[in-house]
Amino acid sequence: MSSPDTRQSILSVARKMVQSRGYSALSFRDVAASVGVKSASVHYHFPTKGALGSELARGYTDEMAAYLADVLGETADAAAFMTKYVGVFRAALVNENRMCMCGVLAAERDELPAEVQAEVERFAEVNVEWLGKALERDEPRVPLAQRQARALAIFAAVEGAQLIARSRSDVAVYDQAIGAMRTAGLIP
Repeated sequence: MSSPDTRQSILSVARKMVQSRGYSALSFRDVAASVGVKSASVHYHFPTKGALGSELARGYTDEMAAYLADVLGETADAAAFMTKYVGVFRAALVNENRMCMCGVLAAERDELPAEVQAEVERFAEVNVEWLGKALERDEPRVPLAQRQARALAIFAAVEGAQLIARSRSDVAVYDQAIGAMRTAGLIP
């Protein structure tokens, strides 16, 4: 296996581990065993757990930012944007009852190295920014501060709905919570 392939395999395995068990359970030895390499190979690509964690969070945030940009470019309708947005979090649950990786990391914030904390914060900022842009299309006259506050509430509610659904291993709980948010008018 070539070095770039090994690096990508390490990232893929580590991402699944963090989404399933959290950052504190992430082990270079377990990653190496799953990839089929020695721990030294993991350390070659990622000298520290913090380097691996920050690369995971950065990649995850970049993927989400690119997806949100594409979706926002596809539609001017805030409701359509929100349907795709909440679908991302739902997809993680359907995929072996996983969580949003940065949501898992946020729950472990105090144990994270500073470089991982910074990437987790960036994930939240990216989400709130894009949600605010979607809301602006629906309500252009609403002041920016009010739209950003609603965007933050949506982000928090969606992450929370995912967490509760995961705790019950039941995606229907997520769907019910999202439906209630729509009925209450939080989500268009």
